[in-house]
Amino acid sequence: MHVLIDRGKGMRAKSDEPEDQNLSSKPSVSAVNEFESSDASRAGVYMFYVIMYVLGVVVVTALTYKQFSVGTVALALVVGFLLASAVRVALQWESVVILRFGKFHRLAGPGLYFCVPLIEYPAIEVDQRMKTASFSAEAALTADLVPVNVDAILFWMVWDTKRACLEVENYPKAVLRSAQTAMRDVIGRMNLVDISMRRKQIDRELEEALSEKCEGWGITVASVEIRDITIPRGLQDALSREAQAERERNARVILAEAERDISEMFVEAAEEYDKNPRAMKLRAMNLAYESAKDSRGVLLAPSALADAFNVEGAALPRS
Repeated sequence: MHVLIDRGKGMRAKSDEPEDQNLSSKPSVSAVNEFESSDASRAGVYMFYVIMYVLGVVVVTALTYKQFSVGTVALALVVGFLLASAVRVALQWESVVILRFGKFHRLAGPGLYFCVPLIEYPAIEVDQRMKTASFSAEAALTADLVPVNVDAILFWMVWDTKRACLEVENYPKAVLRSAQTAMRDVIGRMNLVDISMRRKQIDRELEEALSEKCEGWGITVASVEIRDITIPRGLQDALSREAQAERERNARVILAEAERDISEMFVEAAEEYDKNPRAMKLRAMNLAYESAKDSRGVLLAPSALADAFNVEGAALPRS
């Protein structure tokens, strides 16, 4: 069982996580990362290539049907292949890097574009939409040497296709590795208690660090959001006892302050009663009434208390 510090919900227990002894046996940085696959289909693009291929074969076959032979069939297949390789389509959100003899030549797309067969070819098709990727850093040590597992979501996009393809070998993995490193660096500068209280600051620091690093790759980091922070179970009881002791201390302080206020009120009331004995007698009458109003028994009052009821006689001068 672990304790999860969930965004907006504080700490909570999670029973399906491995024990903390397993946590310490894992590597310091683990990539439980995933890219969410795009829902867009490329079936239309593939169908276009098939149509171009079939069109080239049909045209050559129609022109050479009178001289039908193995050579004409081979020619038709080659022409279909060249036509499908020359006429291509890029989706609206894609940018295609075209290489000529292995060197960067131009960017193509979106829409219809052409390549010189056997000379030019599309090296990579870059999706320029906003992407989301989940990543984590396991057993990241805080400033007070507490191992925590941190899960976060990264929002990023490619704004310069040329730099993303030429400056780094695999830009998606490079972004994730950079995100992991930046997260471990930020977590290592904070105590465990500060992590749950400064989530927005952690997100902001991660975003700034990643933006500075990925800007040279033609990639923009839009946002970084931490999902869960998992701490070992061994700290759960300690944190629970600490919170309970803090609540008990606050309760005792509040009770002491209330007793102090009540005692001050009693002192003020005693001073008022001392100045006016009639007020004390009226208070005695009120206490007797409050004691007897809900009971059906007989109230036995001492003589001193009975004399307090003679307020009128005490107030009138004797003739």
